[in-house]
Amino acid sequence: MASGSGSHQQKPRIGVTGNHSIWSPSWFAIRWSILAAGGLPIRLSVRHIEDPKTLDGMVVSGGDDIHPSLYGGESMPKADYDQPRDELEQEMIGFALDNQLPMLGICRGHQLINVSLGGALHLDIRQMREKTSNFGTILPRKTALLEPRSMLAAVTGRVRLRINSLHHQAVAEVGEGLSIVGRDLDEFVQATECIERRIIGVQWHPEYLMYRSTQRNLFAWLVNAAQV
Repeated sequence: MASGSGSHQQKPRIGVTGNHSIWSPSWFAIRWSILAAGGLPIRLSVRHIEDPKTLDGMVVSGGDDIHPSLYGGESMPKADYDQPRDELEQEMIGFALDNQLPMLGICRGHQLINVSLGGALHLDIRQMREKTSNFGTILPRKTALLEPRSMLAAVTGRVRLRINSLHHQAVAEVGEGLSIVGRDLDEFVQATECIERRIIGVQWHPEYLMYRSTQRNLFAWLVNAAQV
């Protein structure tokens, strides 16, 4: 565990990057998910500053689109961007990579980890879908098919997951060291991982599906990995 986290009896400190809003449903949901898994969530944003050296693991959470300049794309006319958040999260991801902290990327966070490792995104997949709808929902109304031998399949105990969906972008080119381990019925990337670096990235929002053991297992995996 991190040098700043004290004795081995203390809960692992899990940094959670995100927006800085007072009302942030994703932060409250992830916070509860980490607490339920036995970890101590530490909020990280442009208004919530923490020394990353005190952390044992990291969640990079969902939110606004990543600025396309980070992967050679062009800005969308009506898109919402938060470049100060982009910069902060890139620093946190870089620290986690350099110090071998386990990471869970959620939606935008999954995409930003991929971009930070040299990958790229589809700017907008809404018109590219054929078999599925791009209707956004926090309910598990969509399907992800997992690679049977993946770490993610082992963690969730499934090769077919019911998931939610709040995104209109997706991984187009995979970053260095990451493997695609989950796709939806339209073949869009739904999950990536790197076993050696202890990274799992999912395109859905497990924090809103904590009533399902498959989704709780993702936070349990992160907290357990942070204890090593």
